[in-house]
Amino acid sequence: MTDTDRLPPIPAEQQTAAQRAAAKEIEAGPRGAVVGPFIAALRSPEFMRRLQKLGEYLRFQNALGPRLTELTVLIVARHCTAQFEWVMHAPLAAERGIGPEAIDAIAAGKRPTALAEDEAIVLDFVAELLRSQTVSDGVYERAVAAIGEAGVVDLVGTVGYYSMLAMILNVAQTPLPPDKAPVLKPLDGLDWNR
Repeated sequence: MTDTDRLPPIPAEQQTAAQRAAAKEIEAGPRGAVVGPFIAALRSPEFMRRLQKLGEYLRFQNALGPRLTELTVLIVARHCTAQFEWVMHAPLAAERGIGPEAIDAIAAGKRPTALAEDEAIVLDFVAELLRSQTVSDGVYERAVAAIGEAGVVDLVGTVGYYSMLAMILNVAQTPLPPDKAPVLKPLDGLDWNR
């Protein structure tokens, strides 16, 4: 990550009517402000509107629940070395019940040793999906047994959504909040195996 914010906030007086409307919409929702990837996405206001609506469902209402959602976000952030996504979601993951050892292991690109069964299933599913863009029958069956078919669909959607946000953040070189420092080191590979 460099110090160059390629797509910085657009001053309100320079926003188009469509950008102002999209910004007002996101400000009225659970996020309360245009932050992070939405700052860059505001360049395409209709895209940002649709993106944040999908994200509103996947982050706040999906079938996984907040703990498994935040675990998924951390795995994706680590996979993409998305610093902004990591520093914003690691505290949320801790608040939602993901243990500090698991968070530290994921940050290091290692498989955590202390995972609940459903967390281990989600890790296996997400790691295989990110590695091969599909999952094996065994991983799929374990996931359906643990989180149901709706949970599997929402899990795939969450992986795709946060991968897209990570790409937006990384391409835009979105800076971290002033009180945050980069946590993730570049890795040659990730060790999610058992």
